[in-house]
Amino acid sequence: MVKEMVDLGFEYIELSHGIRVSLVPGILQALHEKIVKISSVHNFCPLPNGVQHPAPNLFRPSAISGQESHLWFRHTRRTLEFAERVKAPLMVTHLGSISFSFGSPVKKLKAARQRAGENPLDDARYCRVLEKTRAKLRKRMPKYWNQVLKNLEKTIPLAEENRVKIAVENREGMAELPLDDDFNELFGELSSEEHVGYWHDAGHAQIKEQYGLIEHETLLLENGHRLLGFHLHDVTADGEDHQAIGTGVVDFDMIARHIRPEHAVILEFSPSLEPKQVVESRAFVERLLAERV
Repeated sequence: MVKEMVDLGFEYIELSHGIRVSLVPGILQALHEKIVKISSVHNFCPLPNGVQHPAPNLFRPSAISGQESHLWFRHTRRTLEFAERVKAPLMVTHLGSISFSFGSPVKKLKAARQRAGENPLDDARYCRVLEKTRAKLRKRMPKYWNQVLKNLEKTIPLAEENRVKIAVENREGMAELPLDDDFNELFGELSSEEHVGYWHDAGHAQIKEQYGLIEHETLLLENGHRLLGFHLHDVTADGEDHQAIGTGVVDFDMIARHIRPEHAVILEFSPSLEPKQVVESRAFVERLLAERV
């Protein structure tokens, strides 16, 4: 697996939330032989025993259930320890979501988005549904938000101990936390910001922009001073993400203005892409960044 990625031209790789325990010996061997370096790991990595598929939301730090919250902390600690072992300086993580037993407003928003067409904010009916969705999410959020803050506070000392920074990823799910306006509040609430930062997923931001929830560049501008790295992938006009870079609607010229030498830049693709598309995407990003020098 590692050799395949190196043969595609990559010196650094991210170990994602699909890494089964059975893959770990080979990864450690590749590191020992200096075949590759690890830029980052994605919580949970490696996967909990018995889990055979990518599962970044298997346990949520927002969970009201004490058992789920405990399991999130336990496996996050394991990921941080693994990150230290493979000399990865960053752990990308999701922070859970707002739950609805029934009547989730997100389903109505998605249905309204399909009806609204290419420019949803020009549709008065869609805008009403959007505002109602935001209001319902805000009303229900506090108890889940408090759990996130509590679990992050417990995790920061582990990050410091393992010399790893926690990179909080912006999400594509409408009910996932933090809501896009709340990153400043999140970092401001924590007792220490030294070991926590922002991770920008370009595809997720594009999807939110297509819903009229955010302006993509505004999210980068607001969080640029805390930015640790990027997941780059393209998105089709109808919202299908993890596509080859340069084939969709993401404004990569804009994104390139915010990339700095100290940032980790990860190309994150659908498994359906051909190796040729991966190589072409890497070349696209390299040209883009070379133009910025």
